[in-house]
Amino acid sequence: MERLAWQTTATMGTERDQEESEARAAGQFTTTHWSVVLTAGEGGSPEAAKALERLCRAYWYPLYAYVRRRGYNREDAQDLTQSFFAHLLGKGFPSGIEPGKGRFRSFLLVCLNHLLTDQREKACAAKRGGADPGLPLNWVEAEERYRLETPLETTPEHLYDRRWAIDLLDHVLERLRQEALASGQDKLFEAVEGCLLGGRADETYARIGDRLGLSETAVKVAVYRLRQRYRELVREEIAHTVTHPEQIDEEMHYLFEVVSR
Repeated sequence: MERLAWQTTATMGTERDQEESEARAAGQFTTTHWSVVLTAGEGGSPEAAKALERLCRAYWYPLYAYVRRRGYNREDAQDLTQSFFAHLLGKGFPSGIEPGKGRFRSFLLVCLNHLLTDQREKACAAKRGGADPGLPLNWVEAEERYRLETPLETTPEHLYDRRWAIDLLDHVLERLRQEALASGQDKLFEAVEGCLLGGRADETYARIGDRLGLSETAVKVAVYRLRQRYRELVREEIAHTVTHPEQIDEEMHYLFEVVSR
């Protein structure tokens, strides 16, 4: 999926589509990542706690990679990451840090840095069996992923942002795949996935059409619509991570920029 994630936004829609997508994205602000954290922090419902757990699952690897790039060894990085999410799932935030403002990815990083400073000795002393967030975190897989990351000259902050961006785009692509499956278009999706975001297709539209019993024009239209839907889903995901609709375009631009470096 990562080979698709860094393609530019040049093929991603018209002005009208953008305006319609913005209107839909604006409606997402009642269920943003911020609202999940704030509700959980105020002793919210079991549903809010489950939603917060899902956020932890989505962000734990980018944060783990950040800690590793900060120079911590594998064991300490695991303990520190576990301690951070145990703290977050326990509905606690570092004193002086107010959730609900700015970009969610930046908020998590501020919280993590705060805890790295204040709880390093405590977290590292936990050693295997310390603060456990109760999430099935796959540390073996995480370390394998970390070994394949960008060169060590990359700053911890850039690695965190890049991994956040790629994981978000991969998640969007999976959502698109599931939508295609639900609508009975999974074979078409598999056939054109390689060219959806500007990448090269293994086959021409005509050959894909011949194989699927469609005209070349029908395949082109399907690819166009899938690209448009991909763009809409990216905007929806971004809307969950910022506090104001006007920040969506800026964050989208940054997202594609950071994965292309």
